[in-house]
Amino acid sequence: MDTPTAAAGPDVGRLILLNENLGGHATMHLHIYRALLEHPEVDLVALDVPPRTLLRRIAGLHIPGLAYLDADLAPIRGQLALSTTADHMLRAAIAAGPVGAIHAYSQHAVLRSTDALRAYPSVVSTDGSAAQNAVQLPFRRPGRFTPAMARIAEHFESRVFDAATIVVAQSEWCARAIRDRYDIGPDRLRVIPFGIIPPNPGPVVEADPDALPEITFTGNSMERKGGRALVTAYRARLRGKCILNLVTPEPVEDEPGIRVFSDFTPGDPRLLAMLARSALFALPSEIDKSPYSVLEAMFAGLPVVSTPVGGIPEMVLDGETGILVPPGDDVAIADAIERILGDDELRVRMGQAARVRAHERFDARKTTMDLLGVLAEARQHHRA
Repeated sequence: MDTPTAAAGPDVGRLILLNENLGGHATMHLHIYRALLEHPEVDLVALDVPPRTLLRRIAGLHIPGLAYLDADLAPIRGQLALSTTADHMLRAAIAAGPVGAIHAYSQHAVLRSTDALRAYPSVVSTDGSAAQNAVQLPFRRPGRFTPAMARIAEHFESRVFDAATIVVAQSEWCARAIRDRYDIGPDRLRVIPFGIIPPNPGPVVEADPDALPEITFTGNSMERKGGRALVTAYRARLRGKCILNLVTPEPVEDEPGIRVFSDFTPGDPRLLAMLARSALFALPSEIDKSPYSVLEAMFAGLPVVSTPVGGIPEMVLDGETGILVPPGDDVAIADAIERILGDDELRVRMGQAARVRAHERFDARKTTMDLLGVLAEARQHHRA
């Protein structure tokens, strides 16, 4: 696959990148920073919000009983606490020198910084709207009061989107929600499928013809990321046909054929090695937006078994780069995995198509250049 040639990016002046630094967002910014190493002309100020302090943890505590109903405002309280920390960091960066442009990811990081967004050329990027995020919490399900909580979150979100010069959605799925809810026209709404930098291919390892093929899953929540359904499918139909690798911090019982890895970190070379020897990647998630784990698998040349939720159908093309199954359907999960494992020609063709699509659409060197272009556009809009 051709490597994009580094070219001078648009002039964005002193660029402040503010990252809420949660989950996949930390991975996204890691790859943006790596891509910007090829652009020394960018005067970068990187602001990564640190991990939660005790006060922030207290601010986002769940209230028993109310949490079950999703009526305790814990997510919103946590976001406001995070944005308070982020606002102090942003104000210090603004005071330290001229501001060419501000990029914030996501809207939650700048709930308390709308004045700064209005005062300077600003771009706010996100992978989900408040209404989408309300049902996407990995460790709790929607409750009776989730719609009301979403409306409260929308109040804060609308102020951020109104203040930003340009809003960027990470997927068309996200863009539709923002466009429909806030009536943001094409003059202020862009789509950039933020990607990752393709990992350097490791040495080719000849597969042991006598070894069972490996399937890999990664997810912080076994329940909502589809890990439990995958284990059910494995126990019912796949045991003895493959090895299941579960990369998750959650406890999983040891049993024959299932390997659990709980200490992997973003960019861990052990994960790259695992993907390199895997036959396919499975993420049958019931909630998701634009998961970077899928991109890592696609760049590794693996077919992906996943679900048509969030922005995943824009990543995994059903029947072309993988197979999409209904969330929670362990029978469909087993069917898809057996189909791919039982047809070497199909598995290789899907894996090659996945790698090509990843390079064409989700190479962070390209998507970072797109972001620089939008930031330069924001400067023009702001001057106007």
